[in-house]
This record gives sequence, structure tokens and C-alpha cells, in this order.
Amino acid sequence: MYSVWAPLAENVELVLRPATTGTEQRIPMTREADSWFLADVPANPGDRYGFSVDGSPVFPDPRSKRQPDGIHGLSEVWQIDKPRTQLGRPLQGEVIYELHVGTFTAAGTFDAAIEKLDELKAVGVTAIELMPVQPFGGKRNWGYDGVMWQAVTDVYGGPDGLLRFIDAAHDRDLAVVLDVVYNHFGPDGNYTGVFGPYTAGGSTGWGDVVNLQGRDSDEVRAYILEAVRQWTQEFGIDGLRLDAVHALDDTGAVSLIEQIRDAAEPAWIIAETDQNDPVYTEGYKVAQWNDDIHHAIHTVVSGEDHAYYSDFGTVEVLATTFQRVFWHDGRFSSFRGRTHGRPVTDPELWRFVTYTTTHDQTGNRAAGDRPSMNLSVKQQLAKAILVLTSPFTPMLFMGEEWGASTPFAFFVDHENEELNQATREGRMREFARAGWDPKDVPNPAAEETFRDSVLKWAERTESPHAEVLRGYTDLLEFRRTHRLAEAELLDVSWWADGEEPVSETLAGVNPTVPPIDADDELASGRWIELTYQAPDSLVKVTVNLADTPHDGLGLGPWEARYGTE
Repeated sequence: MYSVWAPLAENVELVLRPATTGTEQRIPMTREADSWFLADVPANPGDRYGFSVDGSPVFPDPRSKRQPDGIHGLSEVWQIDKPRTQLGRPLQGEVIYELHVGTFTAAGTFDAAIEKLDELKAVGVTAIELMPVQPFGGKRNWGYDGVMWQAVTDVYGGPDGLLRFIDAAHDRDLAVVLDVVYNHFGPDGNYTGVFGPYTAGGSTGWGDVVNLQGRDSDEVRAYILEAVRQWTQEFGIDGLRLDAVHALDDTGAVSLIEQIRDAAEPAWIIAETDQNDPVYTEGYKVAQWNDDIHHAIHTVVSGEDHAYYSDFGTVEVLATTFQRVFWHDGRFSSFRGRTHGRPVTDPELWRFVTYTTTHDQTGNRAAGDRPSMNLSVKQQLAKAILVLTSPFTPMLFMGEEWGASTPFAFFVDHENEELNQATREGRMREFARAGWDPKDVPNPAAEETFRDSVLKWAERTESPHAEVLRGYTDLLEFRRTHRLAEAELLDVSWWADGEEPVSETLAGVNPTVPPIDADDELASGRWIELTYQAPDSLVKVTVNLADTPHDGLGLGPWEARYGTE
């Protein structure tokens, strides 16, 4: 049986093209009391179909499961043969690896990605996070312009390809995390407005605000929760990463985050939010990305201090983020021009996902340049050591583990040239405000921008990439052996010649961790040392954060040491 939710329509026709005959049929649908239109016709796998609303052109099903001809074509009846079983294992202890299917391999498909899973497992990765795989316009996209939230783009291999990938990962005891976007629809191929109030007006900056609390919003929430149950209960996805939850217009008594968490169990939820609000970890009991630790590490090592990096860049800030999780936990943010964040009071550190880079932190740079394109091997490994020896849940971005030489730039392939031009102009304005030179911004719609971002796997065995790969592999083995995901931070020591102190005591919050005593023999240079209590050992991590050697530490420029006592 075919059905579609269309509360604003008077008449809906099912336009059906059976796989057996290919002959198009138009069948009037019956309106039910709940604003769903039904057609008592068998929905046979492989049949193509769409809907005409009040005499409109034929549009695909907004709740389509497959779009073999792209986002503007007819939908196809697709159903899973056998629901997959979930691993149901906890997030704590995982090492996540974020990848974009289209640029992870030259072929850019799920099947090609399967061929690399053994190599990821050998490095120490335990969970694969796929950037969004819902249908989008054209052949190239990051995925955040997706429409039809229950479908999988055929560009990567469609739903069958995703199932093969999940099965292959599970066969290797690798979890799979899917990045999903419920805060907006992409601008290309979004026909939800033809059928009903899926959006509520206003803009998130990427698209119209999704209707989560206006009239008829119960059905929109149900659509999202259906997708959540599909991915977790039918496909066997082990975790969902929720894109930019701060952009959800969700102020009701029952949060969508709670509803998603409950619908996904026992799969885990990771929220991306820039609010620095521990309500996600302490209230909703989900995980969240933590940009503050990224910013603190990146600025200390790279020296960059523009835009949202402006409040970071000192060793004291770095030390504080390890002690208090957020730097902006009630402090003034110069980038935002206001006080930002709230203190973490009951930290379960594994609920905070940390990283040296992500698709955002690389791709939202003007040229899409990776840290590995600007830093030495020792600097790259210094950043990795701080993340991979911590009790936080670490995440790698594809190619990071060998210091990939390829950029990861922002790219699109909208089927509307005006959208491509608007995207390019918008990126230029955004980067100009952030202080980047617009001349450094590649054209997002150019195919070479996409092609240049494809990983070069052959370079993994070449110098200096092989040295970075050995460093990451050794670090992750050390992390696994000493169960650092269960460790507790006992002490932070640091020193930074010439840095002005920026700490202050906030009401009800412990003051920033102080540096070592000025009379100590190590009171020179620029360095940090973290001491963790792991289940079976005491772990010390020391990093020289300077271009000069530190004789007292016995470390050369940007060198680090980690081990047990």
C-alpha cells in the first residue's frame, strides 16, 4: 500500500510505474482522518512512483527509501530483506574514524570503502563514522544538503551498498556511526513543502527551520524518529551523530534529543553543538563533540589566532580545557561578543568526543588545508598524543593517521546553477569575515575541488607519512593496552614563558589549574604534562610545545613522551 502525509492537500494522485510493465498509471488516493492519503495498491519492490498534489507536477516521496534517478526523479519501492542486529556496545572505549564516502577512495563508494576497513582496524580504529549519506543534488556533496531522510544516495551505492558496508564492518568488530541532519533540508530537491509543513519559516543559515513545535509538528517528529529507528533497528547502525543540534527549534517540554535517544537505544547518540552546554551529557545522557579542546590544541601548536580561535592559543587555556572540558564555561567570548557556555559539573569524560581535526575544522578553512599540510611530523604527533592518551572519546578524520597531503575542501554539485553560484558567493563572504583571503577559496562547484580532496592511499607507505602512521598506530595500541578510556585525570602541570595569564575564578567553579611553582627547575620553556590514573597504572604524558629543546624535560622541539609509572 502507498501512503503520503499531505495535510494541506485536497487531492493527491499516486503516479505509479510498475517494474514489470513500465507503463505509467495515475491512481486517485483516499484521504484519511489523520491527513494521510492512501492508495490500496501493492507496493512491489522495484516499482517507481511519485505523487501529484492538487494537480501539481509529479514529485518524489518525501519519505522515499530509494532514489535511483536522483533527488528529482521518481522514488523506488525498496525494503530491507532482513533487519540487521545491533552490537549494543557502549561508546566508552571506542576510537572513532570520520570519513566522507565520496573522497575516502578513488571510486567513492561503500564497496570501495569496505576494502580499506582492515587497514583502519590495524591502526586501532574501532568505529567508523560516515558523513551524511542521504540523497543530494548532483554527484558531489559533503552530505549536509541531504533530502529524503530515510534514503541513501545511489552515488555511493544506495541502501544495499550501505548494508554491505555495515555487515563488513561488523564482521571485523567495527562499529558504524551515521551522521544525520535533522536541522534543515538541502536547497536542491526539497519538495516537502508541496506535501505539508515540514518546515516552519525562518532560516538556520543552511535552510529553513524544521517544524518541531508548530502545528502538525508531531508528524514531523515522527518522521525523524522513524528514520532513527530505521537506521538503528533495521540497518544495525551502532550510533548516530546529530548535526548542529543548536540549530533545532526545539524548546518544548520534551526534547527531540531525548526522543531520538530513546528511539535509538541501545545505539548511542553524539550531538554536535556549539553551545558548550553540559545538558547533553549530564541531562540527556548523550555524548557531544567538544570544539574547545580542538581549538586549544590547534592554536597552541599552529599559532593561528583568528576568528573563533581568538580566545585560545595559550598553554594555560589548553591546560584548563583538560581540567574543565570547556574553556568557555561562563567566560566572555570575544568572537561572539558575549558570555558563552556553562560549567561541566559532573563530567563523564568519555561522553566528550575530541579530535585534532574534523571535516569542519579542515573543510571550513579557505583552502580546505589539513593540519598535516602546515605542520611538521612532530607537531602532528604532539597534537595526536594530547587527544589519544586522554579519557575523552577520540575521533580521527580520514587520512589524519598518515598526515595526508590532500586537502578536504567544501564542494557541491547542485543541479541548479544559481544555487552553485549562491554557494560560492556565500563561502566568499563567510571567509572574508573570518579574515581569510577570498582568492584562496576554491570554487565549490568545480569538479577539481572535489577530485583534489580524494585521499591518496599509496602515500601511506612513503616518507614522512609512514612515520605519522607508525606514531598513530603506537599511540592507539598504548591507549588500548592501558585502558585509557577509563582513566582519571589526576594532575596538570604546565609552563609558558612570556604568556600573560588569562585565568580567573568563576563563581561556583574551581579556578583554572595553576602552572608549576616558579622556583621549580622546570620553570622555563613552553610545555604541558598530564597525569592520568588508568585502571592498572599511572600514565604520564609530557609534550614540549616549543620550537626549541627543553633540557630539563629531555625533549627536543615539539617532542613528546608518554608512558606508565
